[in-house]
Amino acid sequence: MALALLLQEHAAGAEAHEQKQQVQRLLRRLNKPPVKTIESPDGDIIDCVHITKQPAFDNPLLKNHTIQMWPSSHPRGGQLNEDYSNTASSITQTWHQNGSRSCPENTIPIRRTMEEDVRRADSPRSYGKKERRPKFTPVDGAGQPTTVTSGHQWAQASAQGGSTYYGTEATFDLWQPVVETASDFSLTQFWVVSGSYQANDLNTIEAGWQVSPNMYGDNSPRLFIYWTRDAYQTTGCYDLKCSGFVQTNNAITFGVTQLSPVSTYGGPQNDITILVWKDPKTGNWWLQVGKDLLGYWPSSLFTNLASSASNIQWGGEVYSPDAGQTSTQMGSGHLPEEGLGKASYIRNIQVVDASNTLLSPSGGLGLFASRPNCYNVLNGAAGNSFGTYIYYGGPGRNPNCQ
Repeated sequence: MALALLLQEHAAGAEAHEQKQQVQRLLRRLNKPPVKTIESPDGDIIDCVHITKQPAFDNPLLKNHTIQMWPSSHPRGGQLNEDYSNTASSITQTWHQNGSRSCPENTIPIRRTMEEDVRRADSPRSYGKKERRPKFTPVDGAGQPTTVTSGHQWAQASAQGGSTYYGTEATFDLWQPVVETASDFSLTQFWVVSGSYQANDLNTIEAGWQVSPNMYGDNSPRLFIYWTRDAYQTTGCYDLKCSGFVQTNNAITFGVTQLSPVSTYGGPQNDITILVWKDPKTGNWWLQVGKDLLGYWPSSLFTNLASSASNIQWGGEVYSPDAGQTSTQMGSGHLPEEGLGKASYIRNIQVVDASNTLLSPSGGLGLFASRPNCYNVLNGAAGNSFGTYIYYGGPGRNPNCQ
């Protein structure tokens, strides 16, 4: 008995040592040597890393990649067209408050990954990645494919009337939803997609805001990006936590506080406009938030998205690993029937067509809610300044949603 216990303790010690080694290897890979370091008032450490040394270039697909510092053109129309960029707002982040509103020229700001960040994840391997999205299962009783959500729930809209898309622009209401546990997350975003789960070749480009305590260590809404080329299996990650997205902006970084002020129930509403589009000349997928160009996903990262997207979606997602219905809120935490000032909205929804022009989806929007009594989505009324828009969200667990 004593020998068996000793062997168990030895094995546990060896496992802990290996785990620590994995954490340290990951930190060395993610935290590139900085040219300058800035301490944010909220405790984040911002490393100014030379633009050629950023994590993107650890990706073998980007070997010999030439950085594109500026898109060849903007989409015509929309709110963030270069002709209107002077009227768009710029992001203000907490680390700007110490007088350093940007990193030096030819560097980019990256939030330093700390050991405690990695240890909040299930494992170093899963750090910075979404939980595996649902698999499609055999047909249901009506003969239609069913989906095992595995803790994920959605309320979203999708573009109708087209077969190819080259980007999207939309304005997202900002909230601070309450999450039930540190392992839950609540987000609002767009998905630019091509491929399928069935073939494990789903490509996505994603951006928005989210509350994710395990990811960021608090309950603040933070700007994020994501991508994958194999249905979330092995590729892709949040922000710059793996090699992929090429950042060119030296004043804005992902995953830091703060996106504020947030909207208030029955009070002022605050939002951000996000644009992503495929550069007609290079094929790279550029990202702009407000008037700030942040960088791009190189076309070479993708298979299906190397040419175009087959669908675009906008809305909210909640995840909880616990059994049963979570009370984690989506958006404002109120159902869309409550309308403006109370429910969350995504307004001025547009897609980029083959002529590099922003237009409302020609066939309108298709709506999907995995559990409408928990989180729902509704089309907004036509004929106002919100253009094509939706209300979405909800409280999660409630008397009608158990």
